[in-house]
Amino acid sequence: MIQDPLALTAVITGATGLAFWLHGKFRWAAGMSATLLVIIFGAVLSNLGLVAAESPVYDLISGPLVSLAIVWLLLAVDLREVRRAGPRMLGAFALAVGATVVGALTASAIWGGAFPGVVAQLAGVMTGTYSGGGLNFVAVGRAVGLPTNLFAAATAADNVVTALWIAASLLLPGLLGRFYAASRVSGVAVADAEPAAGAGAGPANKPANAAASDTLRISFFSPAALRPLDLALLIGLAALLVVVSEWLGAAATGIPAVLWLTTLAVICAQIPLVRRLQGSMLLGGVALHLFFAILGIASRVAEIVRVGPEVFFFTVTVVAVHGLLLYLGAWLLRFDVETTAVASQAAVGGPSTALALALARKRYDLALPGVVVGLLGYAAGNYAGIAVARLVGAWLG
Repeated sequence: MIQDPLALTAVITGATGLAFWLHGKFRWAAGMSATLLVIIFGAVLSNLGLVAAESPVYDLISGPLVSLAIVWLLLAVDLREVRRAGPRMLGAFALAVGATVVGALTASAIWGGAFPGVVAQLAGVMTGTYSGGGLNFVAVGRAVGLPTNLFAAATAADNVVTALWIAASLLLPGLLGRFYAASRVSGVAVADAEPAAGAGAGPANKPANAAASDTLRISFFSPAALRPLDLALLIGLAALLVVVSEWLGAAATGIPAVLWLTTLAVICAQIPLVRRLQGSMLLGGVALHLFFAILGIASRVAEIVRVGPEVFFFTVTVVAVHGLLLYLGAWLLRFDVETTAVASQAAVGGPSTALALALARKRYDLALPGVVVGLLGYAAGNYAGIAVARLVGAWLG
């Protein structure tokens, strides 16, 4: 069994690097996502008894490093981009977040008895993760104190349900499209929106290519120029914001430190000097996936079985209500089904899955708007998750 801190660090970073490499090399791995792969790798290492069950390395990654990751990822939230999403995408995304909140409340009412004393925490975490993705799962889970065994079980359920919802989102536009308003494509016809394979692209492809190119700069997996000065400033700024947010969280009772951290990071992201710093998304992506490796290590089969299947049913209920209310609301408000599907993915899976869905559906005009609202969800999910946790806590005790 590996217990040495440096050896454990090597194993964790190696598993994360392998997940990134597989994601970029093989189609099947890209479909699973690097997040799910690194969780699986961690779970295999743990359940085979190859790594220690507890270590200061785990505490360091799940504590200070996660806080830094939250800052780095939120520094990608440029509020000036929100207007580029357009009123339809913003409206559909707001509807998606609202549907998630109702889904979490519904799941709490149905399954709350299976989680005595912790249903509020679980409802808050599910609201957070299905309002912006995995970053919110981690941030809200830490803020509300979700127990470790439930954290691991909820992570497993979240990954399965998110994968199922991605598949559903690929199919639903084709099945339901005739019942919804006609899609509006900005700047390029759907038939002409395929990005060119070579340098001889025609002018009809330029708007779509420009939009798709813009989305690459916020991907976890895209290349970026990393300058030592930028990295030093990003690390220093993130550390400073974590310290200030923890001080404010202690001084202002009732407002968790993660909300201060979210607010301060989003404010800093609007400062031109900070926006010019390169590498925040990559730093945040690597740090967040190191934490997912820790979640995998904590995912011991015995612990998940002990929690029981109810956490899976809770998660399915949240997403089922989300989908039902979102698609019904979109039909009533006359949103087109493609925009609705991408907005749903931005909420449930975050900007990466929103981008993947837009490209898979060959709606390249929706790629950048989906990414923009997905990044907005990084911030919105933290506020919504904490609010729902407190609401359910007051409601069900």
